[in-house]
Amino acid sequence: MKRILVGIVIAMAMILIFQSWNKDKEEKSILKENSSLIQQQINNVSKIIVTEGHFSEVYSYKDSQQLFGPYFTADKKALVVVNAEITVAYNLNEINFEVDEATKTLRILNIPEAEIKINPDFEYYDVTADYFNQFSAEDYNKIKNNVKASLLKKVKASSLQKNAENRLLSELSKFYILTNSLGWTLSYNNTIVKEDIFETFSSN
Repeated sequence: MKRILVGIVIAMAMILIFQSWNKDKEEKSILKENSSLIQQQINNVSKIIVTEGHFSEVYSYKDSQQLFGPYFTADKKALVVVNAEITVAYNLNEINFEVDEATKTLRILNIPEAEIKINPDFEYYDVTADYFNQFSAEDYNKIKNNVKASLLKKVKASSLQKNAENRLLSELSKFYILTNSLGWTLSYNNTIVKEDIFETFSSN
């Protein structure tokens, strides 16, 4: 009888060990599958988000050089009409991330800065210059640089930049939805991401 009881205890212990081992194996398998699914989702949204817009500007350029003192100057001036195509892009291929299976956490380490491209078309009107102060390549380069700087400020203050940010947040929210559905945590800049963070960004 004693041998039978010992045998039963050993058998039960073996069953419990097997069940525990099998459960642990299943959990590791699910963890690997979830990790692969998250990796695949990141790869799926690895693309370039582009928002396009059109800006116009009238720029007045003037330059004076003194000749024999302040009473005699040589002037040059131009009126420039600029039509520019603007693109604001986020290259999601440049996102740095880390998948931590031990803590079931997806950590976004870095989000790329917006790439603003300005493609202006210049039309020059009323271009006049005195004999001793002619237009040069340096003048045209200065006009182009000043116009681009002015347009860049306008873009950053416009809805074009905001629309691009909203599209970026829309893509990033997919990471939250996926990790949350799998029981994982999404982290950015050492901060746990919650659902309301996307609403906060979108309303700003």
